Amino acid sequence: MTDHALRLLRKDRRLAELAAFPFDFDLDRAAHGHVEEVRLAAGGPLETVAGDDTGGTYFVCADGSVLYADSEGAAGIIGSTVDEALELVIGLPGWRGYTRLSPDDGEEKILACVAETEDEIREHYGIDEERAELRAALGFPNRSPVELVGRLRAALLRTEPDFVLLNADEGCAYDRIGPAGPPLWEPVLAAGRADLARLREGDRTAWREVAEDPVRRRVTLRAAQFDRAEGDLELLRHLLRHETRSSMTDELRLAAVLVGLGGDTGDLPLLLEVRETDFDTACGLGGMPEPGASADELQLWARALDESMFGTDPSDELVSTWTDMARDQGMTELARVTLIRELDHIFMDQSRLRRPEAPCSLVTASLSGLARDFEELGDLPQALRAQRLYAALQERARDRASAWRTLARLERAAGRLPQAAASLAAVRDALVAPGDNSLRHWQQVNLGRFIVEEHYRLALALVDAGCPEEARALLMAADGILGELSEDAASGIRELAERTVAKVREVIREVD
Repeated sequence: MTDHALRLLRKDRRLAELAAFPFDFDLDRAAHGHVEEVRLAAGGPLETVAGDDTGGTYFVCADGSVLYADSEGAAGIIGSTVDEALELVIGLPGWRGYTRLSPDDGEEKILACVAETEDEIREHYGIDEERAELRAALGFPNRSPVELVGRLRAALLRTEPDFVLLNADEGCAYDRIGPAGPPLWEPVLAAGRADLARLREGDRTAWREVAEDPVRRRVTLRAAQFDRAEGDLELLRHLLRHETRSSMTDELRLAAVLVGLGGDTGDLPLLLEVRETDFDTACGLGGMPEPGASADELQLWARALDESMFGTDPSDELVSTWTDMARDQGMTELARVTLIRELDHIFMDQSRLRRPEAPCSLVTASLSGLARDFEELGDLPQALRAQRLYAALQERARDRASAWRTLARLERAAGRLPQAAASLAAVRDALVAPGDNSLRHWQQVNLGRFIVEEHYRLALALVDAGCPEEARALLMAADGILGELSEDAASGIRELAERTVAKVREVIREVD
């Protein structure tokens, strides 16, 4: 990390004052911190080194990169080191107005934009002599505005996925300063496109390696979905045969569709064999033409599925398609950031959950899906955020009880034991006063068993956390619910119940 200039500012009061005014990089404001508590979505330290007169803050990240966050909820990387960031703010005092500029805009437009901003600054105070003095003292070259704008754009494009800033309390992401960057599907499909090109070249090693690797196979099939070529039939048949190892996946259906679009009735035996791989594939590929069908019938079936489920525009795909593939390829932060922004959009506009054909009802499955995705990524704070909203939006008693039980499990895993106990109290409220008949058989089904199990597990966690009285109260509630379960539903829980009772009693005796 290069922070030579920062050390000079900290040692020389005259230089620090010049950086603070007129260039608005004020070291003294670091002591006040940011306007709210923040953290990086990817984790890691943030050191506050300066602020500006608008409430913005300059942070240094673990790798030395400088992240600027304004007071309105937007943030972006502006340099790979403090020296780079300082060179930028000194060389471009109006840099906040240039975040959408690109070297592609041309020298004339960039210089005109910079000149307009700096002429406005000069109407109120000087910057030229001050800039020359600071540059000389800090050892900065006299770079052109065009070069500095190019550096700013390159730095801003590095913000996602590793430097996304979150509100520490709410977990929502700061908006991105500057360019949006490529859509998620571009980096996700990059390896698949490369593999597809190798397959088309007839690289037999690639044919074997891609077919044997389930992730590479899926991504290559997706690449073929959006880059269709008449000569791909043989490689598509090859990938289809191997995709049966994963049973019924979206990519298996996609491969069958792409083969079927070829209209070769000689492919019907292969397609029917794939359909009969197992029960799931038989269901997932239902409606497939039977032996003896014509080429038109085969293509009609394939086109119908293609139009309803696939197509040729990657931007039409569900975001979950790309986040799943990003995660499978190890692009964990890219997946996490995309999912966080998806959750933010729902929080900001819950009308996104409404059914177009029934605007008074909500489709909340996307929230529970986000909670599962975040849990699999190990991001419990975001999983809790999604599950909490999901639970709050449930209307049927059964759905409320199930959602609050899951929320309690996540809260327990996150060490938020009082909150987990409150969530289980909400579950019991739903059981006692459901308000509808959706819970009329809860004692005979898995839901009842899951509810009791979570009560016992939380009681154990409370004991381990030194809260024996809270554990005893929860144990009494658990025993009461267990007594209402059918024998079948209660089976498998009794050992956990006995172990919990013994542990709580042991600790209570020690306390007494």
